[in-house]
Amino acid sequence: MRVDHPLKAVTLAHVRYQRGDQLGHFLAWVSLVPVFISLGGFVSHFYFRRELQGMFFGLGLLISHFINELIKKSVQQARPEACALLEMCDSHVTTKWAALFLPWSSAVLTMYSRVYLGYHTVAQVFAGAALGTFLVGVWFWLVNSKLFCYFPLIEESALGRFFYVKDTSHISDVLKFEYDNAWAARKGMAARKVMASKNS
Repeated sequence: MRVDHPLKAVTLAHVRYQRGDQLGHFLAWVSLVPVFISLGGFVSHFYFRRELQGMFFGLGLLISHFINELIKKSVQQARPEACALLEMCDSHVTTKWAALFLPWSSAVLTMYSRVYLGYHTVAQVFAGAALGTFLVGVWFWLVNSKLFCYFPLIEESALGRFFYVKDTSHISDVLKFEYDNAWAARKGMAARKVMASKNS
């Protein structure tokens, strides 16, 4: 015997706005910035850079998301009438504040977009911003005062060496360091080619 279960949608990028509302259309895309940062930015950063600070930053965002979901499930404050789902803290705002704490204009624009589009109340986006600010502060303190000493162990572990995981937080100017090393490697290769051509 078949039991019918109610359907649930995956709403990764389902953002609604009023047809013809140009500002709403723009803000719908703005509200998706945290999703793009989380999926595109961190996946590519992990794959190409393999930096421990970035990995722990991404781990902090995942923990922030789970804490946010736990609060949503326990509080179950209704969204504005424009959105019938039950939720409390805005995870878009929490993620934005946790991921982009310094670029205030982007975070504020995300907050505004969530209220303008009717997905959250002003109180809900401020709750998300406060939660994001608190979590980023705690996570920053935890990583940089308690977990930081384990970075060399992770870097030197078999998995760390296999996946080329690195910690460059001790280098004051990583961009210059990488440029200087690439330049020196290119010069060394050119010198070896000259020596090889002289010997043959």
